[in-house]
Amino acid sequence: MEIQEEIKNKLFKVVVVLLIILSVYFVVKIFSEIKKGSLLGESSQPATISFSGHGEVNAVPDIASVYFTISKDAKTAKDAQASVAVVEKKALDFLKSKDIADKDIKTANASVYPKYEYKQAVCPQPVSTFTSDGVVSSPSYYCPSGKQVLVGYTASESITVKIRKVDDAGAVMQGLGEVGVSDLNGPNFTIDKEDALKAEARKLAIDDAKAKAKVLAKDLNVSLVKITSFYENSNGYPMMYATAMEKAIDSRTPAPAVIPKGENTISSDVTITYEIR
Repeated sequence: MEIQEEIKNKLFKVVVVLLIILSVYFVVKIFSEIKKGSLLGESSQPATISFSGHGEVNAVPDIASVYFTISKDAKTAKDAQASVAVVEKKALDFLKSKDIADKDIKTANASVYPKYEYKQAVCPQPVSTFTSDGVVSSPSYYCPSGKQVLVGYTASESITVKIRKVDDAGAVMQGLGEVGVSDLNGPNFTIDKEDALKAEARKLAIDDAKAKAKVLAKDLNVSLVKITSFYENSNGYPMMYATAMEKAIDSRTPAPAVIPKGENTISSDVTITYEIR
């Protein structure tokens, strides 16, 4: 029994010593990490570096869009709407004659609203009287204030048109101006299916950022571990010719049969962040 008790005491002492050694090890380890992170100013977060890239793709527009408004005034709402309908029919008939499909003609807005004018009331003229002693007396009087008076109604309708034969844009705008639309804007040249161009511009931007990353990583003598974040900003830049067309219509001079459509630039700007080691 004494031998077993002695063995137990020795085992207990060994276990205590091992626990003390492990505790000291972990305390030293923790202290070392705290000292390394706090005192030396090192962060527990991995080091990262960001690179920007730019890509552009140019393409000839294959869609021209125009926007016009028909606006008419009349004494009644019904008459105003009827006047708009007359011009609208002329415009639609003309668009159909230019082989523009119904699906490419869309009403953007239609409205009818009353028109008011401020009318000042006529003030009565004062009448002077003479008293018995010959003094002129002008009695006080009230002059009523003016008020808003309904004078008619304005009806308007706005329509957007997509022209797929872009070379016809000038002729279409000229024809719309001749049928009596109130306001005509455009054309705005765009690309009907630009998703593929956006993807191409994005790839060019990514390749640009990656190339910059490889060069700088070599110069800094660091390794690119993995991408930690990605951001993209893409834009298209359509060509606008509204000002020239408006001047042509306002001055009653013929609009050009063909309007230069130029090229659209589809661009992409990306930012890629890498973890480095």
